[in-house]
Amino acid sequence: MAVTKKVTSAVPSISGGKVVEWEVGMTYTNGVSGDEQYYTYDYFNNVPYWDITFGFGLSAESDWNTQSQLLALCPVSTWDEKFEAQVQYIFNPPIKPVPDPSYVIPPED
Repeated sequence: MAVTKKVTSAVPSISGGKVVEWEVGMTYTNGVSGDEQYYTYDYFNNVPYWDITFGFGLSAESDWNTQSQLLALCPVSTWDEKFEAQVQYIFNPPIKPVPDPSYVIPPED
């Protein structure tokens, strides 16, 4: 199944005419609606301007005019791994172990 990803929300927090924080959301979708393994999940990331991992510096909201700028604020590789794990768990759940009540405790040494 093909996984699609789409930026579905981007909310800037403004102070002094500059963006000081972003909340960015992405929706991941496995397949298409109606498919047997259709699944969607929304991820969100809050990023303050001073976070060196995703730090973007202070800039005007109008400077944010491409989706690639917003994608750079998202831990996409981490979300990719999490989503793949979720899909695998939901559609290929792990086999539950079966207890063996007939096990005999060995004698003391």
